[in-house]
Amino acid sequence: MDIFIRQERPEEYNSTEEMIKEAFSHEEYSDKKEHLLVHNIRKSNAFIPELSLVAINQNHDVAGHILLSKITIVEHDKVADSLALAPVSVAPPFQHKGIGSQLIRAALQKAEELGYHSVIVLGHKDYYPKFGFKKAALWNIKPPFEVPDEVFMALELTEHSLRNVQGVVRYSKAFSE
Repeated sequence: MDIFIRQERPEEYNSTEEMIKEAFSHEEYSDKKEHLLVHNIRKSNAFIPELSLVAINQNHDVAGHILLSKITIVEHDKVADSLALAPVSVAPPFQHKGIGSQLIRAALQKAEELGYHSVIVLGHKDYYPKFGFKKAALWNIKPPFEVPDEVFMALELTEHSLRNVQGVVRYSKAFSE
């Protein structure tokens, strides 16, 4: 499928949010509020416009979206900057065609180009490892809530960037609004 991935434009925010809502409408493990998360992150200081990417189809419609936003990993007085991958969305007619994978690869590459060193994701244990994600527990990085180790993962964009990082992930307030 021919798609083009680029930075999301402000005039697309509403249509992107509608697509995200539709993308998660039948997902079993969804609270059906992912579109609100994206909306709230955009209004926060965690938002990085260059890491809000859309997949555009031949009809110039938004077929998918991914967002990486600022987070920190905190242990006592040590704070390390990182990114959260959340969410990645593909419109139902375009699902299972590799668009989500293309969005993830493009976002990770862009994050690396912008100088970010790591990414955290809460996601499917069999999906994200193909992009290099590993259990965050390997670095003694913990979620701020109870989840199984195998679904809370980290990726070093820069080799050994998490070597001296450990602690609890702190998401922006947008994640709890």
